[in-house]
Amino acid sequence: MRRQLGAEGERRAASFLTRRGYRILERNVRWDGVELDLIVRRGGLVAFVEVKTRRSLRQGAPELAVDAAKQARLIRGASAWLVANPGRSQRIRFDVVSCLVLDSRP
Repeated sequence: MRRQLGAEGERRAASFLTRRGYRILERNVRWDGVELDLIVRRGGLVAFVEVKTRRSLRQGAPELAVDAAKQARLIRGASAWLVANPGRSQRIRFDVVSCLVLDSRP
C-alpha cells in the first residue's frame, strides 16, 4: 500500500515538473546506496527531487520528513551521480515535492 502511494506521488510529481518544462533524466535510481526519486533537467540546471507523499496531515506535512539525515543521504547520492555524469549540469539544486493524496475511502 505504501509503495503504491509513493509511486502515485512520484507520478504526480513527474507530471507537475514536466508541465513546467523539466525533462526527467532518471526515476528511482540508486547511487552510492541512496535512492534518488527524480533527477530532472531544465536548461543548465539539474535538480535532484525527493518526493514525499501522504494521505493526510496527521503526521505533519510530507516535506517535514526530509530531515538533516535524509538531506545528507541525498547529497551523497547526488554527488555519486554527478561524478558518474560529468558535464551534465552547470548548476544543481535539491527540491522536495510534497504530495497530499486525499483518501476517498469511506
